[in-house]
Amino acid sequence: MISRPPVGAIIAAAIALLLAATASAAPVDQHQHLGVASCATGVCHGKLSPQQDSNVWLNEYRIWSADDRHARAYQTLLTPESQRIAAKLGLANAQTASICLDCHADNVPAAQRGAKFQLTDGVGCEACHGGAQRWIESHTEPDASHQANLDRGMLATEDIGVRAQVCLACHLGTRDQFATHRIMGAGHPRLSFELEAYTANQPAHYEVDDDYRARKGAPTGFDVWRAGQVESTRRFLDLMQSQLFGTGVPDFAFFDCHSCHHPMDDLRWPEVRRRQGLEPGALRLQDQHLFMLTAMAGVLAPGERQRLAELQVAMLRAGQTSAAAARAAAAELKGWLDQRAWTSAPVSREQAAAIRSAIAQAGARGDLADYAAAEQAFLGIESLSFYLGDADRLQSALDALFSAVESDRDFDPRKARAAMERLSRELQ
Repeated sequence: MISRPPVGAIIAAAIALLLAATASAAPVDQHQHLGVASCATGVCHGKLSPQQDSNVWLNEYRIWSADDRHARAYQTLLTPESQRIAAKLGLANAQTASICLDCHADNVPAAQRGAKFQLTDGVGCEACHGGAQRWIESHTEPDASHQANLDRGMLATEDIGVRAQVCLACHLGTRDQFATHRIMGAGHPRLSFELEAYTANQPAHYEVDDDYRARKGAPTGFDVWRAGQVESTRRFLDLMQSQLFGTGVPDFAFFDCHSCHHPMDDLRWPEVRRRQGLEPGALRLQDQHLFMLTAMAGVLAPGERQRLAELQVAMLRAGQTSAAAARAAAAELKGWLDQRAWTSAPVSREQAAAIRSAIAQAGARGDLADYAAAEQAFLGIESLSFYLGDADRLQSALDALFSAVESDRDFDPRKARAAMERLSRELQ
């Protein structure tokens, strides 16, 4: 199931990220993590309410501990359901297994754990901002600059590429931590992620004001959405080159869950898959983010849209033949995508609106009949509607589309297509 932010949440949780680093490499954090207790006192980030005379609120710890689900990530491992999953995987318990802790806690090596560090804190400050060993003292100095903090090991999470990489490490996976088909078979939920919408669902712990913009910049909501789509695609294609994809039978987690997991009498073979030359009943590689990129290319680089669609189809077809062929096709697609300027170039509001319409039109044609694609389409359309400022006008149509994709168990492609048709008409 997916959740949605309330109207206006994206504005309230606006992220100030730097557009130039969309393709940033995954950050490497080798500094000691001191634990959330090092940030939690009343003279640091543990104040009861926002500080009025500071360029940061200083109540960030309280926001995190009270409202942020990351603070309860470790506690999830203590639930009966998590223990059942662990037992099926042959683990003694979920709260001590690295396969669980890598995403449900700040599971850095023992040598990087400071005196106040506790795994039970879950996904704390340093899991996103980097080990505070070298910057915890200097970042409070009156003349401290943001660049100085970065030089001392703070992660540049305002950087649009770095933030995507940090989030995707758990919300999609890395070569070392990944929700395999075996893990999901044991009961772990299917992973899905869209950077803009998921960030909006997190409680804001800073204000994007003039001071913030001067220090860190402020790309648009569209930039954040695009970065999430581009980086999710790149990460997926990169993982296809790893041992996780294998050389024989690839891990089934790389394939669309719902190409198999739906009732036998609920036939789902949309025309778009027939046009792509895919075989009915065969496993199909995930391509929901590629659908979003195709909509972008159609507006930002019309001459390249057809080539992107061809590379998408080539990878999907290769995924139905052999692991080696699929890896080669994925490598070609990633190499092509890495050379495209439209994945990071500035975009006007008119272009953003055209991309939103292109997504809705693809859904109205039935091209987004698979659940994961319809899910990404809804998340993207709503995020872009908040960015464009017309979410209130479209609220009824957005509600209808949300209802169609709210649950993968109850997903009806015909209902989703009808909701897309309605939305497409209202966007004209």
